[in-house]
Amino acid sequence: MSSRTTLDTAPETSAADAPLSHGLKQRHLSMIALGGVIGAGLFVGSGAGIAAAGPSIVIAYSVSGLLVMLVMRMLGEMSAAYPSSGSFSAHAERAIGPWAGFTAGWSFWVLLCTAVGLEGIGAAKIVTGWLPGTPEWGWVALFMVVFCVANLAAVKNFGEFEFWFAALKVGAISLFLVLGVLALTGVLPGTDSPGASNLHDFLPNGSEGLVIGLLASVFAYGGLETVTIAAAESENPVQGVARAVRTAMWRIALFYIGSMAVIVTLVPWDSKEVVEKGPYVAALDHLGIPGAGQLMNVVVLVALLSAMNANIYGSSRIAYSLVERGQGPKALGRVSGGVPRIAVLVSCVFGFVCVVLSYWRPNDVFPWLLNMIGAVILVVWIFIAVSQLLLRRKVEREAPEKLVVRMWAYPVLTWVALAGMAAIFILMARQPDTRVQLYSTGAMTLVLAAVGYAWQRARTRA
Repeated sequence: MSSRTTLDTAPETSAADAPLSHGLKQRHLSMIALGGVIGAGLFVGSGAGIAAAGPSIVIAYSVSGLLVMLVMRMLGEMSAAYPSSGSFSAHAERAIGPWAGFTAGWSFWVLLCTAVGLEGIGAAKIVTGWLPGTPEWGWVALFMVVFCVANLAAVKNFGEFEFWFAALKVGAISLFLVLGVLALTGVLPGTDSPGASNLHDFLPNGSEGLVIGLLASVFAYGGLETVTIAAAESENPVQGVARAVRTAMWRIALFYIGSMAVIVTLVPWDSKEVVEKGPYVAALDHLGIPGAGQLMNVVVLVALLSAMNANIYGSSRIAYSLVERGQGPKALGRVSGGVPRIAVLVSCVFGFVCVVLSYWRPNDVFPWLLNMIGAVILVVWIFIAVSQLLLRRKVEREAPEKLVVRMWAYPVLTWVALAGMAAIFILMARQPDTRVQLYSTGAMTLVLAAVGYAWQRARTRA
C-alpha cells in the first residue's frame, strides 16, 4: 500500500462528513465569508504595524493581501472540488500523504484553541474597562460558556451568531470608510482635510519598519480559512465556496488596504493613540465625532467575540475531520444532533486552559505557547500551496469537471506564492521577536510531522 493517498483512495466528503448536519444557509456562508475578512487582527493588531511602518503600512497590507488572495484561490479550488470540514488538512492528506494532513490539522487546531483564549482575554479587557473592578477571568468564562453552548446546540446557531456579528462589523467598517473619505475630501462638517500632510515620512523606520508591518499584516489575515471549513455544512458547498473565493479580492482591497490608507492619511502615524486606543478608535476620536470612539470599541468587542465563536467552530470541525480520517482520539469524532459535541467541549477547555496559563504562568509557559503558534498560519499556507500543485494535475487528469474554481495562471502563481512564503520566513528569521516564534513553530511542526509519519508507517504495515 502506497503511503501517498490518491484521489480514488482518499476519504471522500460524502462518507467522512455524513454525520454532520447541513444547517448553514447561503446567507450564513456569504456573511461568514464577508465577516471573516474583518477580524480581530485588523481592529486590534494593526496599530503596532502602523507604529513600525508608518504610512508604508499600506504597502505592507497590499503585498500580504496579494499573497492571501493567491492562497484563498488555491484553497477555494481544492475546497470546491472536495468540500470537507477538514479543509486544507484533508487536501494535504489527499495530495501529500496522511502525515501532512495530520501535521496541518493538529497544528491549526492548537492555533485556533489558543486563539479562543486570547480573544476571550481581549474581549474581557474591553468590558472591564467599562466595568472596572469586575474580574477579567469571569468575563472570559462567561463568553466561553455562551459560545460553547451555542456551538453545542446546532450548527445553525453558529451561523446565526456569525451572520449578525459579521453584519455589524461590515456595517461599522463601511461607515468608517465613508466618514474617512468624507473627512479626507473636506466634505465632513467640522473637519478640515489633512491632505497629504501625514504621509510625508512614508518610511519612518526604513526597511526594518516595513518588514515589521509586513509580518503584522500577514498574521492579521488569519481566519479566512473558516469559510472553507463551514462550506461542508452548507446547503450547497461547491457554489458557496466558489462565490466566497471569487469575491475575496475586492473584500481584502476595500476593508484592509482601504481602511489602512484612510487611517494613516487622517492620523499621524506616530500618534500614541494609534497603539493605545487602536487605529480605528484613534481615527474617529481625531475627527471629533461624539461617542464614535466608544462605539468603535463596541465593534472591536464584537470582532473579538465573533473570532471566539468562529474559532470554537473551526477547531471542533478540524478535530472531527482528523478523527474521521483515523488521526485522533475516537471520542472527538462522536456526533450528536449533527454536531461533534465532545470536540466542541475539548476545544473550549483547551482555550480556557490558555486563559488560566496567562494568569498562572504569564512569564514562561504562556509566552512559550504564544511563540509556538506564532507562525502556524504560514505553515498551513505552505501545505495549501504544495497540495494545490499536486492535486491540480490529478484533478485535471481524473475529474476535470470538479474544477469549478481554478487557480490563476497555474502553476506560475502557485510558485510565486510559495516564494513569497519563503521570503516571509527569511524576514522572520532576521527579526529577534519573530525569530523565536519561527523556531518554536518549526519545532512543533517537526514533532507533529514525526508523529504523523510514524502513525502513517504503522497504519501501512497493519
